[in-house]
Amino acid sequence: MELSCGVGGSAAAPPGPGPPPPAAATPGQPMESEEYESLPSGASLGTHMMAGAVAGIMEHTVMYPVDSVKTRMQSLQPDPKAQYRSVYEALKKIVLTEGFWRPLRGINVTMLGAGPAHALYFACYEQMKQSLSDILQHGGNSHLANGVAGSVATLLHDAVMNPAEVVKQRLQMFNSPYTSVVACVRTVQRTEGFGAFYRSYTTQLTMNVPFQAIHFITYEFMQEQLNPHRDYHPQSHIVSGAVAGAVAAAATTPLDVCKTLLNTQENLALSSVNVSGHLSGMLNAFKTVYQLGGLPGYFRGVQARVIYQMPSTAIAWSVYELFKYLLTKHKVERRASL
Repeated sequence: MELSCGVGGSAAAPPGPGPPPPAAATPGQPMESEEYESLPSGASLGTHMMAGAVAGIMEHTVMYPVDSVKTRMQSLQPDPKAQYRSVYEALKKIVLTEGFWRPLRGINVTMLGAGPAHALYFACYEQMKQSLSDILQHGGNSHLANGVAGSVATLLHDAVMNPAEVVKQRLQMFNSPYTSVVACVRTVQRTEGFGAFYRSYTTQLTMNVPFQAIHFITYEFMQEQLNPHRDYHPQSHIVSGAVAGAVAAAATTPLDVCKTLLNTQENLALSSVNVSGHLSGMLNAFKTVYQLGGLPGYFRGVQARVIYQMPSTAIAWSVYELFKYLLTKHKVERRASL
């Protein structure tokens, strides 16, 4: 996906290989790829933030029940009543024994965090990618620019999303002692302090920086293969997003397991290795996971994580591209009618 911000109007096509520059849009004609890929003046930042917010909320909510299963399957010392062999078995057991709505517990705080987090994320990604591409590739597509831009955007995203992740995962756990989002926030603040909401931040960044770098590089590579002219093409966005999500999710599962342990502070697991108080620090989390599960412990819940990320990422990119296309099309049509 070539998500140029297009400040100041469409730029001339860079020299070198690639599709020829498109003709100017006229009323009644379909929007050419350059018009779609380079957003009109005045629409760039708002368009990306709005599209990003909607995409983020959709990404995190549509597959939320699978995310709940992933959190439980990553438990290092699960309750005998919360041991699952597959995602389907877990969802069925949770619904039958804990109620139909139990897999959705915590979805409200996720939506509250996902909107602004993804708005900042996509806006930062667009600005960074355009600036770096101009330097590294003279305005062309640069895999290095994509990876660096995705990584920097993650810093903003995680700063907003990390507290929501802590509350969400504590509500998702089996026999969670928290009755609501507000009760969880108040209890954690009172018993563990404000720092508890960012205890896993460094681990989250350590996971998400490579995750997003792999994710964006894979997505852009897939787009070059499936959609070289960079038109709005829903099927290519879905397939590219799914592949990118699966590859990035599988590669970063060990860090996700450590992040879950830091977020949930799983009492039974920590007491079994004589950890008193609260576990903090990525290195301590890595050591604890190895003590409890060995090397296989780092890949607990990998099936659920990949199953969650494939459609989630596909949804996020397809919704983002759709909104960008619709908003850009409206601007182009309005400009052409003047």
